[in-house]
Amino acid sequence: MQHSNKAAVIFSGGQDSTTCLLLAIREFGKENVEAITFQYGQRHTIELEKAAWIAQDLGIKQTLIDTSVIKAITHNALMDENATIAQNGSTPNTFVDGRNALFLLYAGIYAKSQGIQTLYTGVCETDFSGYPDCRDVFVKSMNVTMNLAMDYNFNIRTPLMYLTKKETWALADELGAFDYIRQHTHTCYLGIEGGCHDCPSCQLREKGLNEYLAERANV
Repeated sequence: MQHSNKAAVIFSGGQDSTTCLLLAIREFGKENVEAITFQYGQRHTIELEKAAWIAQDLGIKQTLIDTSVIKAITHNALMDENATIAQNGSTPNTFVDGRNALFLLYAGIYAKSQGIQTLYTGVCETDFSGYPDCRDVFVKSMNVTMNLAMDYNFNIRTPLMYLTKKETWALADELGAFDYIRQHTHTCYLGIEGGCHDCPSCQLREKGLNEYLAERANV
């Protein structure tokens, strides 16, 4: 039996996925929302710890899925703590080949088993690092593929797809969660508590934050 009144959120404990989690809770209600978190061999565990803490704090069921087999078949700076994070050409070396395709597929397999049709993912192609699997065209194609593969009507939502980081902070404020997201989420590639302020992920987050704070101060 399908229950279209439930949702699952691909949840990393970062700014974007926490915003999506709060959006899902607002629409579906806390009791109808689940978080799915992936252990894929990331170079630090702080995001997994943040994700677990937030899910527990919000009273949301969290499922941890181990996809660390990906470490055996590809290499990138996000999974190698000895690698220097850099922008190599158009794609940064933090890009994990196939990661979002894998996440969506595994999240879909789990969601179907729970009678969940709606999946949230915090990908964005406006203010992002140049990852091909954050584009709208990819997510739409993946939605079609999963529907065909499992004969199931998935609805993959990407509420942040066309938002700048400044607009994502504004959305957090609208949700009444600006301070919560600022204090409890983790974005830093290097796994430093509170951020390193230097990696591309920290720079993107802080640039958007400063732009939003400046705009809010002028209102």
